[in-house]
Amino acid sequence: MKAVAYKTAGPIEAEASLADVELEKPKASGRDILVAVEAISVNPVDTKIRKGVSPEAGQWKVLGWDAVGRVVEIGDKVTSFKSGDEVFYAGSLIRPGANSQFHLVDERIVGHKPKSISNAESAALPLTAITAWEMLFDRLDIRKPVAGAANAILIIGGAGGVGSIAIQLIRALTDLTVIATASRPATQAWVKELGAHHVVDHTKPLAEQVKALGIGAPAFVFSTTETHRHLAEIIELISPQGRFGLIDDPAALDVLGFKRKAVSIHWELMFTRSIFETADMDEQGKLLNEVAELIDSGRIRTTVTDIMKPINAENLKRAHAVIESGKARGKIVLEGF
Repeated sequence: MKAVAYKTAGPIEAEASLADVELEKPKASGRDILVAVEAISVNPVDTKIRKGVSPEAGQWKVLGWDAVGRVVEIGDKVTSFKSGDEVFYAGSLIRPGANSQFHLVDERIVGHKPKSISNAESAALPLTAITAWEMLFDRLDIRKPVAGAANAILIIGGAGGVGSIAIQLIRALTDLTVIATASRPATQAWVKELGAHHVVDHTKPLAEQVKALGIGAPAFVFSTTETHRHLAEIIELISPQGRFGLIDDPAALDVLGFKRKAVSIHWELMFTRSIFETADMDEQGKLLNEVAELIDSGRIRTTVTDIMKPINAENLKRAHAVIESGKARGKIVLEGF
Protein backbone atom coordinates (compact mmCIF):
# COMPACT_ATOMS: atom_id res chain seq x y z
CA MET A 1 0.00 0.00 0.00
CA LYS A 2 1.06 3.61 -0.53
CA ALA A 3 2.18 5.61 2.51
CA VAL A 4 4.15 8.72 3.44
CA ALA A 5 6.88 8.10 6.02
CA TYR A 6 10.44 8.83 7.13
CA LYS A 7 13.47 7.03 8.61
CA THR A 8 15.29 9.88 10.35
CA ALA A 9 13.83 12.72 12.40
CA GLY A 10 14.74 16.20 11.22
CA PRO A 11 13.69 19.52 9.70
CA ILE A 12 11.00 19.63 7.05
CA GLU A 13 13.49 21.23 4.63
CA ALA A 14 15.57 18.02 4.57
CA GLU A 15 15.07 16.04 1.38
CA ALA A 16 14.30 12.85 3.34
CA SER A 17 12.00 14.50 5.90
CA LEU A 18 8.99 12.75 4.31
CA ALA A 19 8.97 10.23 1.47
CA ASP A 20 6.47 8.31 -0.66
CA VAL A 21 6.88 4.60 0.19
CA GLU A 22 5.23 1.21 -0.27
CA LEU A 23 4.37 -0.72 2.91
CA GLU A 24 2.62 -4.01 3.64
CA LYS A 25 -1.16 -3.76 4.02
CA PRO A 26 -2.16 -4.57 7.63
CA LYS A 27 -4.87 -7.04 8.73
CA ALA A 28 -7.61 -6.44 11.30
CA SER A 29 -7.91 -8.55 14.46
CA GLY A 30 -9.38 -8.16 17.94
CA ARG A 31 -11.06 -4.77 18.39
CA ASP A 32 -9.30 -3.22 15.38
CA ILE A 33 -10.97 -2.10 12.18
CA LEU A 34 -9.09 -1.68 8.90
CA VAL A 35 -9.93 1.61 7.20
CA ALA A 36 -9.34 2.56 3.56
CA VAL A 37 -8.14 6.13 4.15
CA GLU A 38 -9.70 8.79 1.96
CA ALA A 39 -8.70 12.05 3.70
CA ILE A 40 -6.33 13.14 6.46
CA SER A 41 -5.43 16.39 8.18
CA VAL A 42 -2.21 17.73 9.67
CA ASN A 43 -1.73 18.77 13.30
CA PRO A 44 1.15 20.26 15.31
CA VAL A 45 1.79 16.81 16.83
CA ASP A 46 2.82 15.59 13.36
CA THR A 47 5.53 18.23 13.09
CA LYS A 48 6.78 17.72 16.65
CA ILE A 49 7.23 13.98 16.18
CA ARG A 50 8.77 14.35 12.73
CA LYS A 51 11.37 16.73 14.14
CA GLY A 52 12.23 14.73 17.25
CA VAL A 53 11.35 11.03 17.00
CA SER A 54 13.11 8.55 14.71
CA PRO A 55 11.89 4.97 14.19
CA GLU A 56 14.02 1.92 14.91
CA ALA A 57 16.95 1.53 12.53
CA GLY A 58 15.82 0.53 9.07
CA GLN A 59 12.11 1.07 9.81
CA TRP A 60 9.69 3.64 8.37
CA LYS A 61 7.68 5.91 10.67
CA VAL A 62 4.21 6.88 9.45
CA LEU A 63 2.62 10.01 10.90
CA GLY A 64 -0.99 11.18 10.75
CA TRP A 65 -3.55 11.55 13.53
CA ASP A 66 -6.74 12.52 11.76
CA ALA A 67 -8.45 10.31 9.21
CA VAL A 68 -11.67 9.72 7.34
CA GLY A 69 -12.34 6.56 5.42
CA ARG A 70 -14.37 3.44 4.83
CA VAL A 71 -14.20 0.24 6.90
CA VAL A 72 -12.96 -2.65 4.73
CA GLU A 73 -12.24 -5.29 7.39
CA ILE A 74 -13.10 -5.85 11.06
CA GLY A 75 -11.46 -7.81 13.86
CA ASP A 76 -13.20 -10.74 15.53
CA LYS A 77 -14.12 -8.69 18.64
CA VAL A 78 -15.49 -5.61 16.85
CA THR A 79 -19.10 -4.77 17.74
CA SER A 80 -19.70 -1.17 16.64
CA PHE A 81 -18.77 -1.21 12.94
CA LYS A 82 -19.15 -3.30 9.80
CA SER A 83 -17.50 -3.26 6.39
CA GLY A 84 -18.66 -0.30 4.34
CA ASP A 85 -19.20 2.07 7.29
CA GLU A 86 -17.83 5.59 6.82
CA VAL A 87 -15.80 6.64 9.86
CA PHE A 88 -13.62 9.42 11.27
CA TYR A 89 -11.09 9.32 14.11
CA ALA A 90 -7.72 10.55 15.40
CA GLY A 91 -5.93 7.25 16.13
CA SER A 92 -3.30 6.45 18.74
CA LEU A 93 0.07 8.11 19.31
CA ILE A 94 1.78 4.76 19.97
CA ARG A 95 0.63 3.07 16.76
CA PRO A 96 1.42 3.77 13.07
CA GLY A 97 -0.31 6.89 11.81
CA ALA A 98 -2.93 7.29 9.11
CA ASN A 99 -0.82 8.74 6.30
CA SER A 100 -1.32 5.47 4.43
CA GLN A 101 -3.85 3.89 2.08
CA PHE A 102 -5.02 1.46 4.79
CA HIS A 103 -4.94 2.01 8.54
CA LEU A 104 -5.68 -0.07 11.64
CA VAL A 105 -7.48 1.63 14.52
CA ASP A 106 -9.22 0.47 17.70
CA GLU A 107 -12.99 0.74 17.25
CA ARG A 108 -13.41 2.37 20.67
CA ILE A 109 -11.89 5.66 19.51
CA VAL A 110 -13.74 5.83 16.18
CA GLY A 111 -16.93 7.68 15.30
CA HIS A 112 -19.36 7.50 12.39
CA LYS A 113 -18.49 10.22 9.87
CA PRO A 114 -20.90 13.19 9.63
CA LYS A 115 -23.39 12.54 6.82
CA SER A 116 -23.83 16.13 5.67
CA ILE A 117 -20.23 17.08 4.86
CA SER A 118 -17.46 15.73 2.63
CA ASN A 119 -14.56 13.48 3.57
CA ALA A 120 -12.17 16.43 3.46
CA GLU A 121 -14.41 18.56 5.67
CA SER A 122 -14.78 15.70 8.14
CA ALA A 123 -11.03 15.02 8.29
CA ALA A 124 -10.44 18.43 9.84
CA LEU A 125 -12.39 17.52 12.98
CA PRO A 126 -11.39 14.46 15.04
CA LEU A 127 -8.17 15.34 16.88
CA THR A 128 -9.09 18.94 17.55
CA ALA A 129 -12.68 18.13 18.50
CA ILE A 130 -11.57 15.43 20.96
CA THR A 131 -8.92 17.73 22.44
CA ALA A 132 -11.33 20.64 22.83
CA TRP A 133 -14.18 18.47 24.15
CA GLU A 134 -12.04 16.70 26.76
CA MET A 135 -10.50 19.96 27.93
CA LEU A 136 -13.76 21.87 28.11
CA PHE A 137 -16.08 19.26 29.56
CA ASP A 138 -13.83 16.69 31.27
CA ARG A 139 -10.92 18.79 32.57
CA LEU A 140 -12.19 22.38 33.01
CA ASP A 141 -15.79 21.25 33.61
CA ILE A 142 -17.07 24.51 32.12
CA ARG A 143 -20.69 23.60 32.81
CA LYS A 144 -19.95 24.03 36.54
CA PRO A 145 -19.81 27.79 37.38
CA VAL A 146 -17.08 29.45 39.44
CA ALA A 147 -18.61 31.49 42.28
CA GLY A 148 -18.26 35.23 41.68
CA ALA A 149 -16.46 34.85 38.36
CA ALA A 150 -17.58 36.14 35.00
CA ASN A 151 -19.39 33.37 33.13
CA ALA A 152 -16.71 33.58 30.47
CA ILE A 153 -13.76 31.73 28.99
CA LEU A 154 -10.59 33.10 27.39
CA ILE A 155 -9.20 30.94 24.57
CA ILE A 156 -5.58 31.73 23.75
CA GLY A 157 -4.89 30.86 20.12
CA GLY A 158 -8.50 31.03 19.03
CA ALA A 159 -7.83 30.74 15.30
CA GLY A 160 -5.84 27.49 15.45
CA GLY A 161 -7.33 24.06 14.89
CA VAL A 162 -8.26 23.41 18.53
CA GLY A 163 -9.35 26.98 19.22
CA SER A 164 -11.55 27.01 16.11
CA ILE A 165 -13.60 24.01 17.23
CA ALA A 166 -13.53 24.95 20.93
CA ILE A 167 -15.25 28.28 20.21
CA GLN A 168 -18.03 26.46 18.38
CA LEU A 169 -18.53 23.76 21.00
CA ILE A 170 -18.80 26.37 23.74
CA ARG A 171 -21.34 28.40 21.78
CA ALA A 172 -23.38 25.33 20.83
CA LEU A 173 -23.44 23.64 24.24
CA THR A 174 -23.12 26.38 26.90
CA ASP A 175 -24.05 29.99 27.61
CA LEU A 176 -20.48 31.10 28.33
CA THR A 177 -19.13 34.34 26.91
CA VAL A 178 -16.22 33.49 24.60
CA ILE A 179 -13.14 35.72 24.48
CA ALA A 180 -10.69 34.54 21.81
CA THR A 181 -7.20 35.78 21.04
CA ALA A 182 -6.07 36.52 17.48
CA SER A 183 -3.49 38.99 16.20
CA ARG A 184 -4.06 39.42 12.45
CA PRO A 185 -7.12 40.82 10.64
CA ALA A 186 -7.75 37.47 8.91
CA THR A 187 -7.61 35.45 12.13
CA GLN A 188 -9.64 38.02 14.06
CA ALA A 189 -12.36 37.82 11.44
CA TRP A 190 -12.20 34.02 11.52
CA VAL A 191 -12.78 33.69 15.28
CA LYS A 192 -15.66 36.19 15.11
CA GLU A 193 -17.18 34.17 12.28
CA LEU A 194 -16.97 31.05 14.45
CA GLY A 195 -18.83 32.73 17.30
CA ALA A 196 -16.39 34.52 19.60
CA HIS A 197 -18.13 37.35 21.48
CA HIS A 198 -14.90 39.31 21.99
CA VAL A 199 -11.46 39.22 20.35
CA VAL A 200 -8.22 40.36 22.00
CA ASP A 201 -4.69 40.52 20.59
CA HIS A 202 -2.23 38.05 22.10
CA THR A 203 0.76 40.12 20.93
CA LYS A 204 -0.27 42.72 23.53
CA PRO A 205 -0.81 42.38 27.31
CA LEU A 206 -3.91 40.23 27.79
CA ALA A 207 -4.99 41.20 31.31
CA GLU A 208 -5.49 44.85 30.42
CA GLN A 209 -7.52 43.98 27.30
CA VAL A 210 -9.75 41.50 29.14
CA LYS A 211 -10.35 43.99 31.96
CA ALA A 212 -11.34 46.64 29.40
CA LEU A 213 -14.20 44.40 28.20
CA GLY A 214 -15.99 45.22 31.45
CA ILE A 215 -17.37 41.72 32.01
CA GLY A 216 -15.20 40.81 35.01
CA ALA A 217 -12.55 38.15 35.57
CA PRO A 218 -13.21 35.02 33.46
CA ALA A 219 -13.88 31.76 35.25
CA PHE A 220 -11.87 29.77 32.70
CA VAL A 221 -8.76 30.14 30.55
CA PHE A 222 -7.85 27.62 27.84
CA SER A 223 -4.35 28.09 26.40
CA THR A 224 -3.65 26.25 23.16
CA THR A 225 -0.23 27.73 22.37
CA GLU A 226 2.68 29.81 23.70
CA THR A 227 1.53 29.33 27.31
CA HIS A 228 4.93 30.30 28.72
CA ARG A 229 4.68 33.73 27.07
CA HIS A 230 1.26 34.49 28.54
CA LEU A 231 1.49 32.86 31.97
CA ALA A 232 1.90 36.04 34.04
CA GLU A 233 -1.03 37.66 32.21
CA ILE A 234 -3.20 34.57 32.75
CA ILE A 235 -2.43 34.57 36.48
CA GLU A 236 -3.43 38.22 36.65
CA LEU A 237 -6.66 38.03 34.63
CA ILE A 238 -8.25 34.75 35.76
CA SER A 239 -10.86 34.74 38.52
CA PRO A 240 -10.05 33.49 42.03
CA GLN A 241 -10.89 29.76 42.16
CA GLY A 242 -10.93 29.72 38.37
CA ARG A 243 -9.80 26.82 36.23
CA PHE A 244 -6.89 26.95 33.80
CA GLY A 245 -6.12 24.42 31.06
CA LEU A 246 -3.32 24.05 28.53
CA ILE A 247 -2.37 21.66 25.74
CA ASP A 248 1.05 22.85 24.57
CA ASP A 249 4.50 21.78 25.80
CA PRO A 250 6.38 24.60 27.55
CA ALA A 251 9.94 23.65 28.52
CA ALA A 252 9.15 24.87 32.03
CA LEU A 253 6.06 26.30 33.71
CA ASP A 254 6.18 28.04 37.08
CA VAL A 255 2.61 27.67 38.34
CA LEU A 256 3.22 28.98 41.86
CA GLY A 257 1.56 32.26 40.92
CA PHE A 258 -1.80 30.47 40.72
CA LYS A 259 -1.69 29.46 44.40
CA ARG A 260 -2.95 32.76 45.85
CA LYS A 261 -6.07 32.51 43.69
CA ALA A 262 -6.47 28.75 44.29
CA VAL A 263 -6.66 28.23 40.53
CA SER A 264 -6.75 24.59 39.42
CA ILE A 265 -4.49 23.59 36.52
CA HIS A 266 -5.46 21.01 33.91
CA TRP A 267 -3.37 19.45 31.16
CA GLU A 268 -5.07 17.73 28.25
CA LEU A 269 -3.62 15.10 25.94
CA MET A 270 -6.23 13.46 23.76
CA PHE A 271 -4.01 10.40 23.29
CA THR A 272 -4.01 9.49 27.00
CA ARG A 273 -7.06 7.25 26.74
CA SER A 274 -5.65 5.23 23.83
CA ILE A 275 -2.07 5.10 25.18
CA PHE A 276 -3.19 3.61 28.49
CA GLU A 277 -6.36 1.92 27.21
CA THR A 278 -8.26 3.55 30.05
CA ALA A 279 -11.54 2.12 31.28
CA ASP A 280 -13.38 4.98 29.56
CA MET A 281 -11.48 4.74 26.27
CA ASP A 282 -14.76 4.39 24.37
CA GLU A 283 -15.78 7.91 25.44
CA GLN A 284 -13.81 9.19 22.43
CA GLY A 285 -15.94 7.24 20.00
CA LYS A 286 -19.07 8.48 21.75
CA LEU A 287 -18.03 12.13 21.66
CA LEU A 288 -17.10 11.89 17.98
CA ASN A 289 -20.62 10.64 17.30
CA GLU A 290 -21.96 13.65 19.22
CA VAL A 291 -19.73 15.96 17.16
CA ALA A 292 -21.10 14.35 13.98
CA GLU A 293 -24.65 15.02 15.19
CA LEU A 294 -23.77 18.66 15.91
CA ILE A 295 -22.37 18.98 12.38
CA ASP A 296 -25.36 17.31 10.75
CA SER A 297 -27.81 19.50 12.70
CA GLY A 298 -25.95 22.64 11.59
CA ARG A 299 -24.94 23.69 15.11
CA ILE A 300 -21.20 23.60 14.37
CA ARG A 301 -19.19 23.56 11.14
CA THR A 302 -15.96 22.14 9.80
CA THR A 303 -12.76 24.10 10.44
CA VAL A 304 -10.98 23.17 7.19
CA THR A 305 -9.40 26.16 5.45
CA ASP A 306 -7.14 24.47 2.89
CA ILE A 307 -7.47 21.20 0.93
CA MET A 308 -4.51 19.68 -0.92
CA LYS A 309 -4.67 16.79 -3.39
CA PRO A 310 -3.36 14.11 -3.47
CA ILE A 311 -1.97 12.66 -0.23
CA ASN A 312 1.76 12.48 -0.95
CA ALA A 313 5.10 13.55 0.49
CA GLU A 314 5.25 16.79 -1.49
CA ASN A 315 1.92 18.06 -0.21
CA LEU A 316 2.53 16.86 3.34
CA LYS A 317 5.82 18.78 3.37
CA ARG A 318 3.94 21.91 2.35
CA ALA A 319 1.37 21.36 5.10
CA HIS A 320 4.04 20.75 7.75
CA ALA A 321 5.80 23.97 6.76
CA VAL A 322 2.59 25.98 7.18
CA ILE A 323 1.96 24.46 10.62
CA GLU A 324 5.51 25.24 11.70
CA SER A 325 5.19 28.84 10.54
CA GLY A 326 2.71 29.49 13.36
CA LYS A 327 0.36 31.22 10.91
CA ALA A 328 -2.07 28.39 10.24
CA ARG A 329 -5.77 29.24 10.40
CA GLY A 330 -8.20 26.38 10.97
CA LYS A 331 -7.11 23.03 9.51
CA ILE A 332 -5.14 21.80 6.50
CA VAL A 333 -6.54 18.65 4.89
CA LEU A 334 -5.13 16.29 2.25
CA GLU A 335 -7.44 14.10 0.19
CA GLY A 336 -6.99 10.99 -1.95
CA PHE A 337 -4.03 8.80 -2.84
